[in-house]
Amino acid sequence: MKQYIEKILKARVYDVAQQTPLDLMRNLSQRLNNHVMLKREDLQPVFSFKLRGAYNKIVNLPPEVARNGVITASAGNHAQGVALAASKLGIRSLIVMPRTTPDIKVASVRNLGGTITLHGDTYDEAYQHAVTLAEQNGMAFVHPYDDPDVIAGQGTVAMEILRQHTDPLHAIFVPVGGGGLIAGVAVYVKYLWPEIKVIGVEPEDAASMYEALRDGERTVLSHVGIFADGVAVKQAGKEPFRIAQQYVDEIILVNTDEICAAIKDIFDDTRSIAEPAGALAVAGLKKYVGREGVTAQRMVAIDSGANMNFGRLRHVAERAEVGERHEAILAVTIPERPGSFGEFCHMIGDRSITEFNYRYADAATAHVFVGIKLAQGDAERHEIVQCLKNASYPVIDMTDNEMAKLHVRYMVGGHPPVIGHERIYRFEFPERPGALLRFLDKMGRRWNISLFHYRNHGDAYGRVLVGVQVPPAEAVAFQDYLADLNYAYEDETENPAYRLFLS
Repeated sequence: MKQYIEKILKARVYDVAQQTPLDLMRNLSQRLNNHVMLKREDLQPVFSFKLRGAYNKIVNLPPEVARNGVITASAGNHAQGVALAASKLGIRSLIVMPRTTPDIKVASVRNLGGTITLHGDTYDEAYQHAVTLAEQNGMAFVHPYDDPDVIAGQGTVAMEILRQHTDPLHAIFVPVGGGGLIAGVAVYVKYLWPEIKVIGVEPEDAASMYEALRDGERTVLSHVGIFADGVAVKQAGKEPFRIAQQYVDEIILVNTDEICAAIKDIFDDTRSIAEPAGALAVAGLKKYVGREGVTAQRMVAIDSGANMNFGRLRHVAERAEVGERHEAILAVTIPERPGSFGEFCHMIGDRSITEFNYRYADAATAHVFVGIKLAQGDAERHEIVQCLKNASYPVIDMTDNEMAKLHVRYMVGGHPPVIGHERIYRFEFPERPGALLRFLDKMGRRWNISLFHYRNHGDAYGRVLVGVQVPPAEAVAFQDYLADLNYAYEDETENPAYRLFLS
């Protein structure tokens, strides 16, 4: 621990980094009845904390090593930090980025002086290629999180927080990907103030550190969600995991809706837009307060970055209301007769209907996809559901149904004729030319596509809903096709949203 404290105190980050503000979140503090502060790492020159660790690593390289240049693999924030740090020191930098990296991030790295190689569709493929190039060219590899000098550079965030806020703190909430930031923060905070809780926050679908701490060993996740792409890491770093085992109090998991709601919270208080990974800490803080019921406590959330693609804002805005529990999404069956919609609205009362999707299906009943604005969160949602059931309306709560929110709400349009042996899959396609053709070419003419819905959310991966007719005799062959395709997918054939609105 003392070695890390010395490395953090001596870290040379301020040649490129700024001491960022610690801002009071007035609106959120009032809502939560706690004193909530936001550490504004989104205000760094590259809009992320990552340049701290990158610069501290590169500046400490022996001259004979630095002479050959540095290399890294990254899809965004770390790449920009390495490019800026190397340019500042007059060192050549090579950045290996997946081919799926959005153009805005590629352009940012190039503008900061980095040479770019695009390789593979995933970070792991880019990483392996970067390691190979480092060995071939004798370049120093700058790891994004699993390196003591990188960890020490990130630890300067904690040093600033404790200097800026000298009163006792209850907890500091830290976004977690590979673990470099929380390792640096935890070791510094626990050395000076062991009573301050250090709490990490990860997405539910990218919980590498959470599972490692739970199992007592690092494990490799079979799949990670890509909404919070800045923390989409399959395995926590070896050194960050070792430190986290000793000094991190817990890891909190949050979902996509909660992250979107946190992005809105940050905007409401600061008029700035955090990237999904940047808003993780606020989402975790809110969940912790709700779980523990704490009041009148001083807490800090680290806003780790603001490298948001503009096209993603539409998706964030759609999901924020659900994440705040200000909207309920319900599937309700009503009679197919004149006046039934009005009767249904009377049941809802004076609440605002945010969305109502319906198309004639048969002469007896109608299935409607409806959004209802809430004033009192989950308690009101449960009250509405129970009220509808008491009035003999069949109702299914879709508020937490990912397929319904991503796809079905845009597809309500009546039922097709009977489609034999239809199965429904939700895929993540790499957002690059040729991804769809690869999907179709590998399928060939063996199976018929009966449904297809795609909507761009500005990510490195597109979300796609596909219906395929697969006779039982060909089920094994189709599973082999899916394995060979190697696109992340979920089987949604039994999802009630499909059964009600699409089948």
